Amino acid sequence: MASLFGGSRAAAPAGQIDQARLGEAAMELEAVSDLFTRIVSSCHAKCISTRYAEADLNKGESVCVDRCVGKYFAVNEKVQERLQVAQTSGQRVGM
Repeated sequence: MASLFGGSRAAAPAGQIDQARLGEAAMELEAVSDLFTRIVSSCHAKCISTRYAEADLNKGESVCVDRCVGKYFAVNEKVQERLQVAQTSGQRVGM
């Protein structure tokens, strides 16, 4: 996310928008939104009953959601690490 917060690129001249940075930020926002949507969909299906008896999550649902989100990020991190290793070693990565 370094690109959103002024990463390593030089600043655009005053009054001009750096189209490359704007494009990178839009792609990053789309990726984060997609990740959020996937987490909500997956963890909601696994942890929350379709019969809503209370306005708030009960303790069991809350614990389940916490664990689900934690596992989702842990797996996502491991996948990214393996992809990075495969890319640096020159292996072809297919999905």
